[in-house]
Amino acid sequence: MMLFGRTPVLPTREQALVGRPERAYAVPGPHTVLGNPLEGPYPEHLEVADFALGCFWGAERKFWQVPGVWTTLVGYQGGHTPHPTYDEVCSGLTGHTEGVRVVFDPSAVSYEQLLKVFWESHDPTQGFRQGNDVGTQYRSSIHTHSPAQAEAAERSRTAYQQRLTSSGHGTITTELVPAEGRPFYVAEGYHQQYLDKNPGGYCGIGGTGVSCPIGVAPATDE
Repeated sequence: MMLFGRTPVLPTREQALVGRPERAYAVPGPHTVLGNPLEGPYPEHLEVADFALGCFWGAERKFWQVPGVWTTLVGYQGGHTPHPTYDEVCSGLTGHTEGVRVVFDPSAVSYEQLLKVFWESHDPTQGFRQGNDVGTQYRSSIHTHSPAQAEAAERSRTAYQQRLTSSGHGTITTELVPAEGRPFYVAEGYHQQYLDKNPGGYCGIGGTGVSCPIGVAPATDE
């Protein structure tokens, strides 16, 4: 949604698209890289983390490369419209972000380590944009699943702000809100592991120091 066609503005619940009572498309089963199911129920020893950091194609790849991550999937979260489609989210009239759900084994990778990947993989000071991608769906956000996650996310945001400020960057605009009451709507199948299926595909995210290349780059390059 644009104000006078220029500035992205989050819609109110009354302005948002109505949506639908159930998903309008099928979602494939296994992760194309990790081989595990995309949707739950997940094994009990695993935990869930939700992040939004710009276009979800490149964002998802950042997390599936992390040892200890069991599965990843992309979807829509934080808005008003139930079971939206990609086109509806891109219209700016749902209020959703393009998000990544990360299912991880806390004995192999900590939530704090995932937060480090999150902060270093995008510019969290840009508001409703990431690089050339402009729109409310590209805003930075963390949806937390427990008080411990909320406390860790808050501590990391404070610490990273100090580092950004000392480096001449602006104020972090990342939302930090509970996942409860903000459902994660799984995106269409062609968006899942997009950069694995399309090695030359578009990746629009980049950190504050290193830009994200076009296509799939080895994790050691970033």
